Amino acid sequence: MKKNVIVFGLIAGAIVSGLMAVTMAMCYANGHTNGSMYLGYATMLIAFSMIFVAVKNYRDKYNGGEITFGKGFMIGLYIALIASTCYVVSWLIIYYNFMPDFMERYATQVLAEAKAAGASAKELSDETAKMDSYKQMYKNPIFIMLFTYVEILPVGLVIAVIAALILKKKHTNNILTAG
Repeated sequence: MKKNVIVFGLIAGAIVSGLMAVTMAMCYANGHTNGSMYLGYATMLIAFSMIFVAVKNYRDKYNGGEITFGKGFMIGLYIALIASTCYVVSWLIIYYNFMPDFMERYATQVLAEAKAAGASAKELSDETAKMDSYKQMYKNPIFIMLFTYVEILPVGLVIAVIAALILKKKHTNNILTAG
């Protein structure tokens, strides 16, 4: 199981990290992040499809065609953790080396969008305070890591549960009884 998890976890991590780097570079070049959230979650779903492949691979090649929900979920959980860690490390590298003004740009965009949507002065003030709070938290690498894990790990966990439910397969006894 260990080799299966590591291989598919690293493949999922490479997919999600690579696609995140490309989409962030595109958004950064445009000067806005409109639609990037949906694109980001789509790339996560693509990467986490490796959970289905890994659970099926383990079930069929290494476990005699059987797998319980618990074992399937554990495989998915480990893959989600590996891929999420790759994603977090990639984001830290990108953020600190290529996009150190990301939060400033993001906050500016969020406030401009709120203003364009007709937000009241009170709403703009509240949004500004919230963005200032996020910018302060983003000065601490621990908070950056936590925010980034919270962004991706729940998606992986949901996919792990779905894969474990769909792919679980127990041995059936087809013994004929004389009667």
